[in-house]
Amino acid sequence: MRWEVIFDLSTKESRLAELEEEVSAPDFWDDNERALAISRERSDLADQVERVAQLQTSISDLDVLLELTQEDDSLEQELIKEISSVDSSLQSFEMERMLSGEHDSQDALLEINSGAGGTEAQDWGEMLMRMYLRWAERQGFKATVLDISQGDKAGIKSATIAIEGMNAFGFLRSERGVHRLVRISPFDQNARRHTSFASVTVTPDLDQDVEIEISDDELRIDTYRASGAGGQHVNKTDSAVRITHLPSGIVVACQNQRSQHKNRDRAMRVLKSKLYEIEYQKKQDEIDRMAGDKMKIDFGSQIRNYVMQPYQLVKDLRTEQETGNVQAVLDGELGMFIQAYLLSEKHNIGC
Repeated sequence: MRWEVIFDLSTKESRLAELEEEVSAPDFWDDNERALAISRERSDLADQVERVAQLQTSISDLDVLLELTQEDDSLEQELIKEISSVDSSLQSFEMERMLSGEHDSQDALLEINSGAGGTEAQDWGEMLMRMYLRWAERQGFKATVLDISQGDKAGIKSATIAIEGMNAFGFLRSERGVHRLVRISPFDQNARRHTSFASVTVTPDLDQDVEIEISDDELRIDTYRASGAGGQHVNKTDSAVRITHLPSGIVVACQNQRSQHKNRDRAMRVLKSKLYEIEYQKKQDEIDRMAGDKMKIDFGSQIRNYVMQPYQLVKDLRTEQETGNVQAVLDGELGMFIQAYLLSEKHNIGC
């Protein structure tokens, strides 16, 4: 079996060599934004190449261990353990190979909006935010809360999170849609069961060099004082920025930087990503219309139920993937749902 072909190793090594040459150029850091993007791409590619090399070594070791086990059956448990490890690595690679969309390899902007229902829904929004932050941590990704609107009594009304890591958008686009929670309300004195909703949108975090034309007269830019935990963390100046794109009605905000200029630049980048995604989705909808009925994951579609009462179950309504370990899912274990979605998507497009 030619692993270098299966995982397109030659292409990755060729691109890595190109990036190494760019990094060694004397003027490499003249454009800081571009230099950081190239450095990250080089790091990601180097990691992938190393993982393929490690997989090749592990498979070679398996052949040797299999021969030794035939002579000494006490090594059987070690063989089973190594087979499981290789199988896990292969599944991880297989999932990454499914991420072939135009922007799948890029970072992601994830936005959570609590639905109607006051404190209940706002608390559910915060639970989802924690779930995705934990998922990012498990993946070794960097997650930054760019903007957050706190709930009236508890939870959040909305939040925007930038998640940086290889294939972050490719993984997280499976999460777009409405998420439904059923539980005994901790805010209800009569301990009644409540149903709450929150929506999740995900867009690729586009590079600075992506051309999206926006006229200044199409924008309304407001500044305000960033919220914080209080004490020394309270921002004394109006550094937070909110931008309204008047033609589309899209509103984006950023408040995680102390500099108003940096918050404005980041908010503009979020706006460009949203506008780009709208145009892309229009084209995709037209393709889907011509191709016939296909699975839809629109903003208003309910994609997953999280039931904590009267039984324990998380079920994805698109793939039928389910688990009874609700707490593990809320702690960021989303791999089974993401993988099931990518597999179903691959099947639906006839791959």
